[in-house]
Amino acid sequence: MFQREIKDHWYVHYNKNGYPHVQQGWVLPPDRQSEFDPFILMADDWFKRGTFSDHPHRGFQTITYVVDGRLEHTDNHGGHSILESGDVQYMNAGGGARHAEEAVDDDLIHTHQLWLNLPKHLKNSKGSYQNVFVEDAPVVPFNAGSVKVYAGTVGGVTGPMESLVPIIMTEITFNEAGEYSYVIPENHNGFLFVRSGEVTIGNNETPLSKTAVATLTYNENGTDKSSELTIKANHRSKILLYSGAPIKEDVIASGPFVMNTTDEIRQAYRDFQDGKFGPPVE
Repeated sequence: MFQREIKDHWYVHYNKNGYPHVQQGWVLPPDRQSEFDPFILMADDWFKRGTFSDHPHRGFQTITYVVDGRLEHTDNHGGHSILESGDVQYMNAGGGARHAEEAVDDDLIHTHQLWLNLPKHLKNSKGSYQNVFVEDAPVVPFNAGSVKVYAGTVGGVTGPMESLVPIIMTEITFNEAGEYSYVIPENHNGFLFVRSGEVTIGNNETPLSKTAVATLTYNENGTDKSSELTIKANHRSKILLYSGAPIKEDVIASGPFVMNTTDEIRQAYRDFQDGKFGPPVE
């Protein structure tokens, strides 16, 4: 079985922006997106109401994990929901989405938002939203803790997220010092984000602590057969781990749009200005 190690790692640098976007850091920096395929970027945000009001998207998917506070989603197709700590929202922007993601009332909301690319043939797919509530994500226990599966299959259970590009998203919690062997397809490009505690990763036992990010080695020419990542915790710890098979297409990201060419980006801006994304979010 292919044994994974840490490919690269870093710690998130946070900017204190003031009101209403109080603090923000890049878990996956957008200027390194070529390394993260099929993922594009991931932001770690603290914000008040008024930060992410009505705005458009096209050509990719978002996966928003609510760390703390209440996140209110509203879109211009009549969708509305409120998510709380541990909940996740999946959005397929497809050919065009227009929505708002706001803190409820006077909450200070903390979220991790991941952008997941779409292959060219799905760039204009129909937009959709799915709420994955924390109680609906199955849990796989192990000796020192548990794995919560939001998307994909790990430990014999499958998460409820219905992503157009199949990925694996899990939250691994150690209740005490211990070890876990994480098994995912060898051709998945993956990364992890340490939310709390201290862990060592791989047979090389690379040490990581809170706010560390690490990309993983993988078999670029491999198949969906299993690979293994050894995770050890020194004490109570929590990490998020994401993986997916690379799409291997050109990516042009500009503002709220992610397409394959510059002309497609220009067209997305024209379509939004011409009202083709629908009415504003109320």
